[in-house]
Amino acid sequence: MVKLRPLAGVILTSVLLTGSIAVTPAAASTAETVTVSITEAAARPSNGKILYSRYSRGQGTLKIKNGNRTDTVVTLVRGRSKALSVYVRARSTATVRVVKDGTYTIFYTSGYRFSTSRGRFTRDPSYRRFDKRLRFVTTSTSTTIWTLTLTPIRGGNARTRGVSPGDFPA
Repeated sequence: MVKLRPLAGVILTSVLLTGSIAVTPAAASTAETVTVSITEAAARPSNGKILYSRYSRGQGTLKIKNGNRTDTVVTLVRGRSKALSVYVRARSTATVRVVKDGTYTIFYTSGYRFSTSRGRFTRDPSYRRFDKRLRFVTTSTSTTIWTLTLTPIRGGNARTRGVSPGDFPA
């Protein structure tokens, strides 16, 4: 825990970032004392941030369009092993250009208040996976480029289904 003596405007920012503060009026002073947990005050990851990478020396490209109101973490699983996880902010697009050749099952989780230490969203999380797997192949003259659109699209060709939090790759 860290104790700060911030200005009123900074206190409001702390409330918005962490959602929890302890305010104690200082004796004979107009300043306030705020207690903020360092782990809770961490900013959300940047768009396109690679959160986990086991197979990242490939040439395949995965473009992820997140048109939803919530941030998302997309995870590629190769066989039974988590291969890659990338953070995609709400209403943003991220591109990963280092996907190694192979066939991947695609999982994604969406929600609010992502905890990097826990590796999950702490508010209103949902967990899904795509029914079809993606195959990445690189030859001397070509490489695979996939685009995932996480917003439901009329006539779209990718079905998803919900998964329990326990079945989501950790």
